[in-house]
Amino acid sequence: MTEEFSKLFSAMMEQGAEMARLFNPALESFNPAAFEKLFPTMSKDMMEIWFGKTFNREGLDARTRLLVTIAALTVLGAQADAQLRLTIRHALEAGATQREIAETIFQMSMFGGVPAMTRALEIARSVFDEKSGENT
Repeated sequence: MTEEFSKLFSAMMEQGAEMARLFNPALESFNPAAFEKLFPTMSKDMMEIWFGKTFNREGLDARTRLLVTIAALTVLGAQADAQLRLTIRHALEAGATQREIAETIFQMSMFGGVPAMTRALEIARSVFDEKSGENT
């Protein structure tokens, strides 16, 4: 992430986290991490088969389909944490950038609300951090 993007991301996270705490303090202690360990990230080729051209109509590649899925899961809010984490990992594997994922999530603040956006950004940041830890 660039420094400018990191600052933008941090500001969005702080504002959204504060709003989420005010709306629903219980979200702070919810930890869906145990669920995500049950589902490994699929390879890029497998995602293209399932989400890309093989089982789907033409028009969207796997990367775009996964970004659209991230948008939908963001709007669903905390009930889709585990699915969102997995889809973010899949989107990165399919070639989406961290910036594209963050912008997709940010756009959903208008439809799912700031708390849903903030939660999704927190999840995205944790996935990004996990990925950067894997690369070192």
